[in-house]
Amino acid sequence: MSRRKHLLDFADTVKGFMPRDEGLALHHYALHHEEGREGTWLEIGAWCGKSAVYLGAAAESMNAVLYSLDHHHGSEENQEGWEHFDETLVDPVDGRLNTLPSWQRTISDAELEATVIGLVGPSTVIAEHFSEPLDILFIDGGHGEEVAWADFHAWSPKVVLGGLLMIHDVFENPAEGGRPPYEIYLEALSSNEFVEIGTVGSLRVLSRVA
Repeated sequence: MSRRKHLLDFADTVKGFMPRDEGLALHHYALHHEEGREGTWLEIGAWCGKSAVYLGAAAESMNAVLYSLDHHHGSEENQEGWEHFDETLVDPVDGRLNTLPSWQRTISDAELEATVIGLVGPSTVIAEHFSEPLDILFIDGGHGEEVAWADFHAWSPKVVLGGLLMIHDVFENPAEGGRPPYEIYLEALSSNEFVEIGTVGSLRVLSRVA
C-alpha cells in the first residue's frame, strides 16, 4: 500500500463531518494544483484533523506546507445542546470543548508533523500577522454569519493568482445547511476574482483569476 493511500484510508477513521467523497475531492484538487507545488496552504477549521490528513497527504507529496488553523473550542453548532455536540471532547478542567489534543494525536499518528503545522487562536488575529501568500485556502470554520464572513475577508485576499479557494458546507437549499458558506461562495464568484472549477457534494473549488 502506498503512503498516500494509507493516509487517505486513515483519514476515514478520524472524527469529523467530512464525507469520504468530499475529502477525496479536497485531496485531488490540492494534489493536481500546479500553483500549490512547494507552496503554502492553509485550512480554517481543523476540528480533530480529518481534513488536515486529506490535505496533508497531498501537501506531503508536493513538498508543500499546510497550516491548520483553529481555536479548538468548537463552533456554535458543536456546543452542548446542539446537534453536533460530542461530550468526549470536553475538557474536564474548564468544561469547554477542546479538540486540540485529538488534532495533535491525529497528525502524530499520520506522521505528518513535518507537513501539517497547527495554528491555535482566533482566525482574524492570526490573519493580521500572517504575511505568506497562499496557494491554497480551505474555508471550513464556524458557520455563524459574523465568523464566516470575517474568515473570508481576512484570508481570501491572500490567495495568489491561480491559487485555489475551497469552501466546505455550501448548500443551495437552506434546509440542508446554514447560509454563510453559500453566501461566501456566491460573493467569491460575483467578485469576478474567482471562477469555479469543481463541485463535489458540499465542497466548492474555485481558482483565482484576478
